[in-house]
Amino acid sequence: MYRFLLTSRWLAVSVLTLLAVAFCVFMGSWQLSRFEWRVDQHKSAKHNQSRTAAQPPVPLARVLPGTSAQVSDGDSGRPVSATGRYDTAHQLLVPGRDLDGHNGFYVLTPLRVSGGAALPVVRGWLPGDASAAAHSGSVPAAPAGQVTVTGAVQYPETTESAGVTTTALPSGQLGMISAASLVNLLPYPVYNGWITDTHPGAPLKAVPPAAPLDSGLDIKEFQNLGYTGQWFVFAGFVIFMWFRFVRREGEARADAALGLVPRPAPAADPAEPSATTSA
Repeated sequence: MYRFLLTSRWLAVSVLTLLAVAFCVFMGSWQLSRFEWRVDQHKSAKHNQSRTAAQPPVPLARVLPGTSAQVSDGDSGRPVSATGRYDTAHQLLVPGRDLDGHNGFYVLTPLRVSGGAALPVVRGWLPGDASAAAHSGSVPAAPAGQVTVTGAVQYPETTESAGVTTTALPSGQLGMISAASLVNLLPYPVYNGWITDTHPGAPLKAVPPAAPLDSGLDIKEFQNLGYTGQWFVFAGFVIFMWFRFVRREGEARADAALGLVPRPAPAADPAEPSATTSA
């Protein structure tokens, strides 16, 4: 009944089916490996972040030797200590920042270190509206005189960072913490990185370090998992259609052999003269 599978046409169809299934399985396995690699990278980044955060503080110059230096991948979240004086005249509030499920704002005060450059220091977080707090004067003042601040180094924020505001803000507020956004607000050089104060004074609450860039799982990684399922579904669909066509062909041939379906009439030989042709 299924001897037709040995014909050249069906052998070609079967080979193409096997190639299509193999390709779908390969693509699905590749997408799955991409997802697993991203999960492993995320776990490794979380482990490295915890290990880095547990290290003792190092001088700021060890991590950021100058204002042009970049925060390296291994230094994100590293505790550092910096000595200088807070510039309260240029203190800024960073609105729209959530902490423990509550909305509030960061209090950012530039710390003038030796050499005159400023290190942006997020002294802590407060709940409520930044504009209302600024008008009421409820934001705690920064300590006067020379201080030594210990905090976790952070990458400069970008437009893709959580909580960043790109819309226009009132004077005295900042939407994105980076040297690029501070260069026009401060009259001195700014480090290309910032720190979160580990031990802020009450009522300020400490801001936990953000995860390193590209270390978390996002929608792109779960898209890999979705594509994995799609490719395996495609492979199953190809196999299903092959069996369906084979079964339909076999049933049609069986019906023809039993006389249930008339066999197609043989095509006329064009070399033979037609019976209606006049002599």
